[in-house]
Amino acid sequence: MIWNYIVHFFSMFKLISVFDIIDILCLSGVLFVIYLFMKERRAGKLAIGVGFIFILLILCEILSLRAMQYILSHAIDVGLVLLVVIFQPEIRSGLEKLGDNSLKGIKVIGEKNSTQTIAMIDEISNATFELAKSKTGALIVFERNTKLGDLILTGTVINAQVSSYLLRNIFYDKAPLHDGAVIIRDNRIYSAGCLLPLSINSDIIKDLGTRHRAAIGASENSDCIAVVVSEETGIVSIAHEGHIYRNFTRATMKKKLEEYLVHNSSQAKSKNGVRIRMKHK
Repeated sequence: MIWNYIVHFFSMFKLISVFDIIDILCLSGVLFVIYLFMKERRAGKLAIGVGFIFILLILCEILSLRAMQYILSHAIDVGLVLLVVIFQPEIRSGLEKLGDNSLKGIKVIGEKNSTQTIAMIDEISNATFELAKSKTGALIVFERNTKLGDLILTGTVINAQVSSYLLRNIFYDKAPLHDGAVIIRDNRIYSAGCLLPLSINSDIIKDLGTRHRAAIGASENSDCIAVVVSEETGIVSIAHEGHIYRNFTRATMKKKLEEYLVHNSSQAKSKNGVRIRMKHK
């Protein structure tokens, strides 16, 4: 009897074609991308709840619990619409990054000049650590492949050459634009006094203030890099892909920015700086 089951099991492999294998690999790839996207977002917790409801629905079908099955099936129909509305920012962020990654391989025109970028990073680093020395709060955002036009419109367009003196003047605590973010586009100070979306991640530790939450929020919704100077401690931090790293020195900050902006390494490991862990509930 057992032998018959074994023979039947292996005979099923004869029915599998090359297209079936391709289909399985494609589906596995899609599921893996979804897993990576949801792993460290609010959607990850929600996926567990949705999976639990589907398990209940299967049990109701097996046990013929018609009333529960009716309620759960209709709840899922309505819930799918609600999920799209509630998680619109996460869905938008995922689609933007998907489009960005798909074009990286063919993007040739308009590449930034690395010499100019390195010079710009030097000026930014000088300004950042002068501000840190005096504990002057600052938030500088580097636009990369995802355009930040909607954030630029919330500030004042300057479109000036990057200068340490200009940045220090912008973030001087009596200056009218010091509370907002500076956005760097094409190696230039493009806009100042910009308002960024605050991260609504409930797992962010309470020690981080509004500037840090704004930096994390901007990096959650795009591929930008955000540099933050704390006005309480003078600590320099860098936010990327919804994570924030602290305790940079001038040298380690320059090295990290060169990895992201010159070498365009979106997967660069943060060996420089200490990553702030989210609190665990």
